[in-house]
Amino acid sequence: MSAVLIIGASSAIGGALAKHYLQQGDTVLWLSRFAADVDHPQLYSIQAPDLEGQTDWALHQDFLSSLVNSLFQHQVSLIFNCIGWLHQGADSKLLPEKSISQSSVVLIRKTLQLNLEVPVFYLQGLWPYLSKTPGVRYLQLSAKVGSISDNQIGGWYSYRSAKAALNQWIKTASIELKRHNKTAVLVSLHPGTTDSALSAPFQRNLPSGQLKTPAQTALYLAEVALQLKPEQSGLLLNWDGAVVSF
Repeated sequence: MSAVLIIGASSAIGGALAKHYLQQGDTVLWLSRFAADVDHPQLYSIQAPDLEGQTDWALHQDFLSSLVNSLFQHQVSLIFNCIGWLHQGADSKLLPEKSISQSSVVLIRKTLQLNLEVPVFYLQGLWPYLSKTPGVRYLQLSAKVGSISDNQIGGWYSYRSAKAALNQWIKTASIELKRHNKTAVLVSLHPGTTDSALSAPFQRNLPSGQLKTPAQTALYLAEVALQLKPEQSGLLLNWDGAVVSF
């Protein structure tokens, strides 16, 4: 039996991953601003801080220290960070841009904060654990649209840029991490198109079979995590384990 930390566990994919690992008999640390919708003796719920609009991460040092202590206590070997943001429902000013004319300061800042700043907050905060724990695996959910070489249709300026920056951050951090912990693995992971609130406005024209349930996505991502090797650290991986070029 092992222990898994799910950051952003209240998301569709995060919740499905939590349920998957609980079914496997693992201990799950559910980290979210929202309460767990699962009642299980092996589930430990951790209240996440609200980081929106925050400019001083030092205010949350006590939270991060407590979180790192919990990871050591439970001997967590696997971490998924499922935090990400694409749109805000019916607010047309907070949808992915089809044209550069739709870009705005509000959209760019919100997209960068929730897709780059918050993931980096957790990566930096958990560094004392990642750098000291043999064989630890950290999978940061990202997106294939963050691949610059794969961009052939344009659009989604803010989201693409935020994910490209996130992928670069993970790659750079993996190089530093290897100097401290050669057995650790840190990767970006494209989960594929999953039936969730995030993808709901963009499902209409998807090819048949491309949309997966959260449970299906969780199975694929868990398999990728299981097969990870230290030499893969820094890569951007697809939901099926294939390497996606930057």
